[in-house]
Amino acid sequence: MIMYEPLFRTMKERGETGYSLRFKYGFSSNIYWRITRGEAITTKTIEVLCEILECDVVDIIEYVPDE
Repeated sequence: MIMYEPLFRTMKERGETGYSLRFKYGFSSNIYWRITRGEAITTKTIEVLCEILECDVVDIIEYVPDE
């Protein structure tokens, strides 16, 4: 399972919020909604998040094996 917990930690460290992603950077509300619910997003979305937050992929997602 892919988890987005690293994204929320990275956003907090960078002083960004869901609001700032959407309104400051024009990030799609639908995509942010999908992330908050743990749904799939594209690699392009991950790339955009890395650019906005100036971070690596590991700062956005992590893989957790199903039990």
